Order: sequence, then C-alpha cells, then structure tokens
Amino acid sequence: MLTKDDVAKFRENGYLLPHRQLFSDERLPALEAIFNEHLDAKGDKLSDELDTPHYRDARLLDYLLSDEVLDTVEPLIGPDIALWSSHFISKDPYTGRETPWHEDSAFWNGRFSSYDGIVTIWLALENPSTRQNGCMRVIPGSHLSFGSSEYVPTDMTAKTFHAEIARVEEDKAVDFELQRGEFSLHDGRIVHGAKANHSPIRRTGYTMRYFPSSVKMYDNEINQGWKIWLARGRDLAGNTYENVPAPA
Repeated sequence: MLTKDDVAKFRENGYLLPHRQLFSDERLPALEAIFNEHLDAKGDKLSDELDTPHYRDARLLDYLLSDEVLDTVEPLIGPDIALWSSHFISKDPYTGRETPWHEDSAFWNGRFSSYDGIVTIWLALENPSTRQNGCMRVIPGSHLSFGSSEYVPTDMTAKTFHAEIARVEEDKAVDFELQRGEFSLHDGRIVHGAKANHSPIRRTGYTMRYFPSSVKMYDNEINQGWKIWLARGRDLAGNTYENVPAPA
C-alpha cells in the first residue's frame, strides 16, 4: 500500500510513479491475452478506442475489483470505492496518434457532484512505455488549477481527442516511463497527454478509474448507459451499481 509520504506527494503533484508491478508475473500475462482478444475483435475501431471493455468481458472485473488494485487506490480515495471506467489504450507502431494535452475532468462536466477524488491507474502491458513510443506525460501540480484551461479544436486524424489545451508549459512535463507491468497513478484533473508513437514498439496501457462512493454520479442524459460497480465498502451517495451493495 502507499505510504503517508506517497499520499502527500500525490496531493501536491497530482500523480505518483511507484515503479513496481501491480499484478504478479502469474496474473499479468492473462490480462495481456484479454487485451489482444479485444484488439483482434476491434473491427473498424482504432487501437486507441477500446473503451469500457469490462462491459463486454467480465474477466476484467477480476482485475478491476482485485485487492491489488483497491489496496493501491484506497489511501487516495478512502475505504468506500466505486469503479467508474476502464480503457485499453494502444498506440500502434509508427502510426499511433498523439494524445493532446487535456484534463480528463474537462470532458466530465455535468457527470459528477465532485471531481477532486477521481484516481486513474495507468498500467503498462506487453512492452515498456517510453518517450520513444509515446508514454504519458503530465504537468505536475496542474490538478490544483482545475477548470482554468482554455481548449481549442484539434485534427483527429493526428490526435485522439477533438480538443486540446491551448497553452501548456511543456518544459515542466514529467514523462511516465514504465516497464511492462508497472503502473502510474494520476488525479483526474491533471493536465496530461502523450506524443505520437513513431517507434517500432507498440505502446499499450490499461486504464482503471475509481472515485469515492460519497460522490454522486448524476442520473442524466450524459451518463445514460454508463455502468458503475461498488468496488469496496459502502455506497454513500445513493448511486446505482451493477452489483448490489452489501447492507450497511
């Protein structure tokens, strides 16, 4: 589990790089095999568009609701944890698109009652995630300026989102270089992005996103069809889950 110093650094900087594996050598290959099944079945989707695969594949819940994951995020979120989303993000060799500078929270307007407790795990699958193949990058401390960024349109033939932050101090960026099986943690409000993959090595990540169950996910049109799970503890906001919460 994370130490008090780890938690303090996360609160200050908006991210952590523990530099350790999340899952054991026995568990990791099975997750990578699941990813490749989804990649092979993607049809017309791009490799970076494999969103919410756990909706279609219950095997992923064994990872998303595991003690390895929940013990990692509990010091940051608290004991009452909801699973919001997961996403396979793969940047193909030579052609993987750039991820423009953005805050995840900027695309969540109107979805939640609060945004300051949402935590994402980014897990490197199959290969290292490096500067050469387009690893994730963040601007430390930018989560504390939540809601102040100006966005402009992008060209989605080259970038993964329709909009990006207009001005970013890129000289402050920290590269999340990870070995296979290692992971990072980041606050949902932090400014982050990733360069295109011009290398011969695929860059593959699995993101797992959680929020405190004290946060209300609104029952509105924006969230229509969205599924959440009570991962640990109690429901504190009256959310509707795919699994039935245990009595308090």
